[in-house]
Amino acid sequence: MDALDPTPDARPEALREEGSDIDPELVEQTDEERASIRALRLSKLAALREAGGEPYPYRFDRDRNIDDLRAEFGGLEAGEEREVDVSLAGRLMLKRDQGRLTFGQLRDRSGEVQLFVSAGVIGKEQLAEFNDLDRGDWIGVNGTVMVTKKGELSVKVSSFELLSKALRPLPDKWKGLSDVDARYRQRYVDLTVNADARRVFEVRFAAVQAIRNELARRRFLEVETPFLHLQQGGATARPFVTHYNALNMDTYLRIALELPLKRLLVGGLERVFEIGRVFRNEGIDTRHNPEFTMLEAYQAFGDYTEMMELTEQLVAAAAMAATGSTIVPVRGVDIDLTPSWRRVSMVDLIGEVVGVEMHPSMPVADARAILDRLGLSYKPTWGAGRCTHEVYDELVEHTVIQPTIVLDHPRETSPLAKPHREDPSLVERFEVIVDGRELANAYSELNDPVEQLARFREEAAAKAAGDPEAGDVDLDYVRALEYGMPPAGGLGIGIDRLVMLLAGVESIREVILFPTLRPEAGLSDADFPSGGD
Repeated sequence: MDALDPTPDARPEALREEGSDIDPELVEQTDEERASIRALRLSKLAALREAGGEPYPYRFDRDRNIDDLRAEFGGLEAGEEREVDVSLAGRLMLKRDQGRLTFGQLRDRSGEVQLFVSAGVIGKEQLAEFNDLDRGDWIGVNGTVMVTKKGELSVKVSSFELLSKALRPLPDKWKGLSDVDARYRQRYVDLTVNADARRVFEVRFAAVQAIRNELARRRFLEVETPFLHLQQGGATARPFVTHYNALNMDTYLRIALELPLKRLLVGGLERVFEIGRVFRNEGIDTRHNPEFTMLEAYQAFGDYTEMMELTEQLVAAAAMAATGSTIVPVRGVDIDLTPSWRRVSMVDLIGEVVGVEMHPSMPVADARAILDRLGLSYKPTWGAGRCTHEVYDELVEHTVIQPTIVLDHPRETSPLAKPHREDPSLVERFEVIVDGRELANAYSELNDPVEQLARFREEAAAKAAGDPEAGDVDLDYVRALEYGMPPAGGLGIGIDRLVMLLAGVESIREVILFPTLRPEAGLSDADFPSGGD
């Protein structure tokens, strides 16, 4: 039984027998019924304290988790027992009273195991106290290991301790939270009752750890950079603005990790990366959350060709660690993340998909005429490069399913990338597109301070003209470049989108533990009556 992905048939034997009593809390409850259950549990809490018990003790010393127990004793035969004392702790998920014998199901982070609680072992009084526990209570148990006649690994409980009394009933184990917003808002409940939510985050944790391991193997240093920036920059996005009272000045929550990390290349660290939150004051949809997680990595003495190989290897390593394969099924299509991936220029891909010849070096009037024919709008300030990128964004990107490296973007839309060594209207930049979504973005990094200052000034002019996503002139960064930054390649991967791909989910909110939501309506002090009310 895989405890992280249970099905109804995976319930311990005593809890799936025909005709077994069903805990009334396992059926879906109305608000009034949930309030009644909470009141009953508060009365139990009060009674326990009056009897001198402590429903919230400070600690419990367990000697292993459930996964360790299964690894150690999973080979026992049906009916076999071992006089080995074990101590486990977790949440009581199910309980069935059979008179002098009660079966329970204990879950910790690693899995689930059946509890075998007998009056003949712990006595009638202790059995009655166990039966008074509620689904959702955290408990610690001591006992010995046994396997029932039907082959269910179990712990024969010799003693137990309440570790935390749950006052609110959990949702139905098999239905979970029916309201989608409630799942995201009460992630603590979602993780408790929803096996797929736990699976998604196991995928996330494994993928991130694999990326860290691969970068460490390549001798990258993991660093931390500031969340508060004095200038808007590092990406094209609308920032969050906050006020720093001590210095009486406005600052920006970072929209990218890029500029501080490249300052570290100037300082000689040569290979650096950060996995961190960034913030963009934009809309919320299935692919966007205003705060999300980015990996950015920078490698001195290379260019964007090194970043292509690095991106392929990081994504493949994450897929293997999280799913055991580099083949990921998405809506009936097997996406093959095995390196190496297709590489194609943006202008060639536009020609393939849309059937038009378009290039950032063409006259702007001709580029606008193409957008007119295609039914796409544009702004008066856009040049041919920005028009080219618009065709790609609107008509091409979503058609790319298998992992593809789209090369050589317009200079106009890439203020931090190095000019293409063969075509000055382009830059050495690529995006990785998988399943119609941008997964990664990378450059040969611009390290010419004179050119960088000129591009910053272009950005600032666009901002002054009303573009809220355009950046500022970061004079300190220009000064850093004047001390000399080695040639380098840089890479950014959207961790949340990578996890969406690997976990096979369609909404970014499924892969963020606490996604951004509107304030909950109606929650008030009245929802928290004390036991004496």
